Amino acid sequence: MSPLSSHLRYGMRTVRLAGFEFADVSERQCVELVVSERLQGRGGWLLTANTDFLCQAHKDPEVRAMYQRADVVVADGMPVIWASRFQGTPLNKGRVCGSDMIHSLPEACAREGLSIFLLGGVGDVAERTEAVLKARHPSLRIAGKYSPPFGFEKDPEQYAAMHAAIRESNPDVVLVALGAPKSERLVQELRPSAPDAWWMGVGASFEFASGARRRAPALMRRTGVEWLYRMLQDPKRLVRRYLRDNLPYLTVLFSEALKVRRQERRAAVAAGAAATTQE
Repeated sequence: MSPLSSHLRYGMRTVRLAGFEFADVSERQCVELVVSERLQGRGGWLLTANTDFLCQAHKDPEVRAMYQRADVVVADGMPVIWASRFQGTPLNKGRVCGSDMIHSLPEACAREGLSIFLLGGVGDVAERTEAVLKARHPSLRIAGKYSPPFGFEKDPEQYAAMHAAIRESNPDVVLVALGAPKSERLVQELRPSAPDAWWMGVGASFEFASGARRRAPALMRRTGVEWLYRMLQDPKRLVRRYLRDNLPYLTVLFSEALKVRRQERRAAVAAGAAATTQE
């Protein structure tokens, strides 16, 4: 099922931006949807798309096709919100950030008796994340956790082990913290082992939740410069991504938004002229 079909089924307002159908929902509504759907025995794939996601999709048709298989797509990143406003079709509910949902979703799962599987994390980060979540929500059930080693993509035994761990633990929600598009490829590969679970890539959220890495201050997150804080923390890995890839892509994103805005204006003018002629 396409994201648009899913969003309509869920009764969500949608905004088409950069070739994706974004659900205009708040973080609270997003959490409620995941929990409600799971309690009714239905699973899904939640994609929190930021500028990096859209940049990857723009450059690689295979990645784009994979992202478009998600059941629900939400905006994770202020540039995405700004582009929707510039286009004239604003995402009014704001951003839905995976680094926030790493706390709000487990809280709701603990309240409703749903279990979570933690997939990813370097070293002992998954264990530390489990300890933090359990300390905050003592009734939360951690169905299991698995941290694949570096280079696992080339090891069939690692895939077999992950399939087995997820199938045996039968989780309600699977949080995958391996970065994009690695997390999404893994979701696509492993979903058959828990087809009724909800899956979500959460990037560096395990590191933030466990305290292994500091998250940007709230003001930087609200003003859209969280990327700068993260880049300064890990320049070797992120300078290339943010400055060489993502920053130039913003020109493409806003140019496409401008085209849509002009098309909508022309259509509105034409409709007005037709109505006047009929009168």
